Amino acid sequence: MTEELLRLSKRMSELGLSSRREADEWIARGWVRVDGKVVSELGSKVYPSQKVTVERQAAAEQSKRVTVLINKPMGYVSGQAEDGYTPAVALIKAENRWAEDRSPEQFHPTQLRSLVAAGRLDIDSVGLLVLTQDGRVAKQLIGHDTDIDKEYLVRVSYTKGDVLPDSELKKLNHGLWLDGKPLLPAKVRWQNEDQLSFTLREGKKRQIRRMCEAVGLKVLGLKRVRIGKVKLGDLPTGQWRYLSADEQF
Repeated sequence: MTEELLRLSKRMSELGLSSRREADEWIARGWVRVDGKVVSELGSKVYPSQKVTVERQAAAEQSKRVTVLINKPMGYVSGQAEDGYTPAVALIKAENRWAEDRSPEQFHPTQLRSLVAAGRLDIDSVGLLVLTQDGRVAKQLIGHDTDIDKEYLVRVSYTKGDVLPDSELKKLNHGLWLDGKPLLPAKVRWQNEDQLSFTLREGKKRQIRRMCEAVGLKVLGLKRVRIGKVKLGDLPTGQWRYLSADEQF
């Protein structure tokens, strides 16, 4: 079976060395070697069996890139400013840093460059939002093959009677369709009489609200409390902290 050539930047992304954008930047700077030889031409292709390495300068630059966790308040959008609403990145400033952040990282305005949301959190939802300069983190959280789950606490009221039937709770766990496609199995359970915990491995637009609507539940409040192994914890609303070196999603 013959090997298929792959674009070098794609192969670097597959290997977890960088994002594709970073790869192109490093290739152009002469920071990438294939089988020990520098490759500096954009669009170069390699075989999967070839050894791809990066120079120390690339690793050093990557280590400077920060990832920030914020407890997003209601009324802020996750990504770019839209319809007059403020993006969550506007809250990333020295005075909003959580006093209990244990990271030794010093805040500097240059950290705001290319700091993008790795995943959505609707304008009317609150809780844990990740902003990162690191393409590897973004790929880990929002790449096509990500398997990192996210947990939400959702306050609800049932609009079709007194209590949500068990059969409808089962549908929330597995059996609902959105946009003509079946949803992946979820973990949905009651936390108390008016609050559900949702654990999802996908993130379609307004997914939880639409799932609830499908079984007669009205969402009164939605808060993301965990992404993978990283929890919101005691981080106050509107404040942020750095992802520490010993934390992994």
